[in-house]
Amino acid sequence: MSQSATIKPVSTALTVYPILFAISIVHMLNDTMQSAIPALFPVLRESLSLTYGQIGWISFAMNITASVFQPLVGIYSDVRPRPYILPLGVCFTLIGIVMLAYAPFYAFILVAVTSIGLGSAVFHPESSRVAYLAAGDRRGLAQSIFQVGGNIGTSLGPLMSALIFIPLGQHSVVWFAIAAIIAILIQFYVAKWYGSQDLRPRPKRPAAKPVSSEAGVNSGLSKRKVGLAITVLVLLLFSKNVYSISISSFYTFFLMDHYGVAKDTAQWYVFAFLAAAAVGTFFGGPAADKYGRKNIIWLSILGAAPFSLLLPYANMFWSVVLVILAGFIMSSSFAIIVVYAQELLPGKVGLVSGLFFGLSFGLGGLGSAVLGNFADQAGIAAIMQICSYLPLIGLLTVFLPKDEALRN
Repeated sequence: MSQSATIKPVSTALTVYPILFAISIVHMLNDTMQSAIPALFPVLRESLSLTYGQIGWISFAMNITASVFQPLVGIYSDVRPRPYILPLGVCFTLIGIVMLAYAPFYAFILVAVTSIGLGSAVFHPESSRVAYLAAGDRRGLAQSIFQVGGNIGTSLGPLMSALIFIPLGQHSVVWFAIAAIIAILIQFYVAKWYGSQDLRPRPKRPAAKPVSSEAGVNSGLSKRKVGLAITVLVLLLFSKNVYSISISSFYTFFLMDHYGVAKDTAQWYVFAFLAAAAVGTFFGGPAADKYGRKNIIWLSILGAAPFSLLLPYANMFWSVVLVILAGFIMSSSFAIIVVYAQELLPGKVGLVSGLFFGLSFGLGGLGSAVLGNFADQAGIAAIMQICSYLPLIGLLTVFLPKDEALRN
């Protein structure tokens, strides 16, 4: 009797909140350090006389590194989980932060942000796996708790620019090494729990494999339908991330050039967008658990379109209101997209997490590079106008299977 009593709490219904909040805090610290890069753009633009294109390539260097390595980390961890890789990943971020603080020229900055990208490549898929293991039967909520930490960290970037980087300069970035050290310590705690839990679900995976040769990875869907759904999710991710990068990287310059807003003041408006995104992320997962994954994806991507389409043509006041509303609505989608993909491909949590986090970074980095070079040719206002159409890609949600099909 006592043995059966001790086995039951390990059931999939158990949600381990201390672990979820721990990885959320580390996500916040990690993305706070990451957000130091775009937060430095106004400072670096003046001190190193950078073009918009060069600014875009800085973001590209960090994001493409994370994009390439995250799926590889995810695939490897599906086969051979390595809990103590979690603190190791943050060590790469720590090295990159110190290098960034003292980078004397453009090429050195590219090396520094590449190291930060490598740290993210290790952190995100493994931490998303931890969120999956700790989720119990509330996967949407668990991914939202994990994601909201990252969104809060990202939202702090503009505040750091206005309050720290603009007045104190590039060297002040070195203080964020303290955040990296705290994150490493928390990751040791998470890794200890992860190491004790990760062995439990693994014996179940082979038992889930016997399906018809014509069936997809999920018994309720054919391979063709699974492939179509994954393609749609990738396009939705493209819509969300490229639009978000257009705001976080270039909205500051749009406000400065189009409305004559001061450099430090413009950072507060970008913070408003990112803070709204953090709030939206928190509500997205629980809403999906209650009202359905597909329904909230519809609302999240396509629902932002009216606000994004109006934004480039609004006056100063309404521009800020619209960007806040767009950020709040669109941000709720990412955690749901990850959970939806995990349910499409059960037993491949590391691969799915690595692929979608990698795509998230890769699309953001590629979008930043392309948009930066285009802004040099056509101007910032043109970037805002073109990107305003991206949420219309949310119409593709119609091709996603209903939630019930994922559980058959």
